[in-house]
Amino acid sequence: GRLDRALAGLQAGTVGVLNMLLWLGVCSVWRHESFWTGPNVLADAFYQSGTFHAGLEWSTAFGVALYILLYGVLGTLFALAAGRPMTRLRLGLIAMAFGLGWYWITYRWLWRAAAPLAALLHGGHAAMLGHLLYGALLGRFPRYLPRAAAPETTPPVAEPEAEVNSATLAD
Repeated sequence: GRLDRALAGLQAGTVGVLNMLLWLGVCSVWRHESFWTGPNVLADAFYQSGTFHAGLEWSTAFGVALYILLYGVLGTLFALAAGRPMTRLRLGLIAMAFGLGWYWITYRWLWRAAAPLAALLHGGHAAMLGHLLYGALLGRFPRYLPRAAAPETTPPVAEPEAEVNSATLAD
């Protein structure tokens, strides 16, 4: 039902965003930045501390929670919107296009208008590939749907074995 699809989308979106955050963290370390740059940039846009923190702070937990909440809801909406059954390849490609579309909306439009620092510090190829990874994992949401329970069957009744009568053998 719809609730199962919504929960499967939430689970796939959460798995996807956690992997995306891991990717963004590794890319940040590669650029000699803090692993927590991604969540800190998002937290700084909403958590008005006044300055950007590079390390692990309380605002980092807020940023991680915001990522999980936002991308989990996106996963739920995607799973509900992908109504009719389709092949895994097609669903995966549509989900990757969804992830790239969300990247374009947030980093190319929303963040540039609302939080220019976020667009400057946390965009580019790493974020684009992170959203592609998110979409690829989001497209696997049918794996999280509950399996239909197999109907219970009773085992076949065994035929009673013919008793060998010792008297018959003597004859």
